[in-house]
Amino acid sequence: MFTIEQIKEAHSKVKSGADFPNYIQDLIILGVKGYDTYVHDGSVVYYGLNNYTAEAEEKYPEIKVADFPNKELFIEFLVKHQHGETDYMTFCKHCAQSGIAKWRVDIVEMTCTYFDKGKNEILIEKIPS
Repeated sequence: MFTIEQIKEAHSKVKSGADFPNYIQDLIILGVKGYDTYVHDGSVVYYGLNNYTAEAEEKYPEIKVADFPNKELFIEFLVKHQHGETDYMTFCKHCAQSGIAKWRVDIVEMTCTYFDKGKNEILIEKIPS
């Protein structure tokens, strides 16, 4: 099974959202089936086969997530990030500002779903392969 160290090594190659598809390919090779990223502190839970999980503790000081989502604003921020205009930390702050509390990457379905604090789906996007 994969380790957090292996995942950190793959993540170290990501400089912007433009690098995301290659990162997903690296995770597939490691056997990761999906993961949840929590915006308030950057912690991540990775999922593998047979209910295997590995948790990465918080990555940054806690940031406040807006109580209500602003989907239109979030989409603007997401597009900028995907075009390589923002780094990871800026994207996390933008998520919090626009009410995104968590995102779930499903590597099997090749989707990324963004949720608000109430666990409501705000946006589902296909991951480019």
